[in-house]
Amino acid sequence: MEPILTDRLVMRRWREADREPFAAMNADPEVMEYFPAPLTRAESDALVDQLESEFERYGYGRWALEVRATGEFAGFTGLAWKTFEARFTPALEVGWRLPRSAWGHGYATEAARAALEYGFGPAGQEEIISMTAVGNLRSRAVMERLGMTRDPADDFDHPQVAEGSPLRRHVLYRVRRSTAGG
Repeated sequence: MEPILTDRLVMRRWREADREPFAAMNADPEVMEYFPAPLTRAESDALVDQLESEFERYGYGRWALEVRATGEFAGFTGLAWKTFEARFTPALEVGWRLPRSAWGHGYATEAARAALEYGFGPAGQEEIISMTAVGNLRSRAVMERLGMTRDPADDFDHPQVAEGSPLRRHVLYRVRRSTAGG
């Protein structure tokens, strides 16, 4: 698969050299604030392997991000199938995770727009979702900039987050092909 180029980013398949900065990002408690726990190096490496296997299976996935001007690793953005038990699954999700050094530059929104274009174009989807813990206002702002909308009736307790965790309650945003582009 050819990389996807945006104005400032390269969205590409994963490289061996991505593993170290990816592991550092996944070990950062601030980056992982809205996840159950930071990842160990072994967990992070296993995630890279999983992300690559998704490309093999579907032809798309969660692309490694690289800043075009510098070649700096900037996390990931892309598409992932969510199949856990919920009233809205299976569903294709657009998601992102960036290191703190990449926050505040608009990279998540820029890359997510390109991922949505791919999802509605070559991947042929009619609807794409995004979800996060209720308190993750930064990611929710990205979802809204993408033109995604939330119906509070769709909020749910994430079955893969422990009961009693403040991260269990999630908001669900959606965008349809016919309304994409916000």
